Amino acid sequence: MDTPPHHSPNMLQLDRDEIKKTKERVTISVGVVHEVIRKEGEQELQRSPAALAWSGLAAGLSMGFSMLGEGIIYHGLGHEPWRKLLAGFGYSLGFIMVVLGRQQLFTENTLTPMLPLLQNPTLNTFWRVMRLWAIVLVTNLLGTFLFALAIGRTMLFKPSTQRAFAAISHAAIRPFPLMFLGAIFAGWLIALMVWLLPAAETARVVIIMLLTYMISIAGFPHLIAGSVEAFYLVATGALSWGGYFTKFMIPTFLGNVLGGVILVAALNHAQATAGKTVDTA
Repeated sequence: MDTPPHHSPNMLQLDRDEIKKTKERVTISVGVVHEVIRKEGEQELQRSPAALAWSGLAAGLSMGFSMLGEGIIYHGLGHEPWRKLLAGFGYSLGFIMVVLGRQQLFTENTLTPMLPLLQNPTLNTFWRVMRLWAIVLVTNLLGTFLFALAIGRTMLFKPSTQRAFAAISHAAIRPFPLMFLGAIFAGWLIALMVWLLPAAETARVVIIMLLTYMISIAGFPHLIAGSVEAFYLVATGALSWGGYFTKFMIPTFLGNVLGGVILVAALNHAQATAGKTVDTA
């Protein structure tokens, strides 16, 4: 005969339905979050180059709507001193489209495929991560360039709206040290956003909006969203190609990668796996 489970005198007697509801409300552990993201990373590393490229191009195009949303709100508020605070909500638009649409964004990949690499640090895994990074980065940038070209070289928007785009884009270019430092924070926040999503459930949009809104109002450079702005300046003749690479891309790339890989991927991997043996199957 089965022995009934022992209950402490202070323990509530719950029926099966109540126990089920209790389990549903218990916050998932760090290890579960780590494993969810690690398995997603493994799936991404197994995708074909063509699949990664199309997804990366779609993400680059979608990120154009961050500048579009921010610029249109910025223009619509006229000369109000607080217009930057509201325009920041438009910046979140591209990120919502990319994340919920499951498109490949380079800065997300400073976390997702890094967990399989940190868990299984072999040369083969390293080269698979580098392949994914290269394909996604190139296609993301191609998508942002095409979007910026369509906005900057056509009469789709009124001159007053174009001036708002230009103002936002010029504000995104700062001295190298500030670009690099700000990009560390942007990479940190984007990778942290990815880390938070498995536990977010119905609050996914809220998480995306809050963290990307902070990037916008703080002026932290994001490689892909910011490339739309920088390419807009290139398309309109306000910035040279050399200026794009030296003033924007290089410091932003380095900062985003450092913030995502070191401050989120490595630290969260360490806290999730410290003292444990994780099955990598």
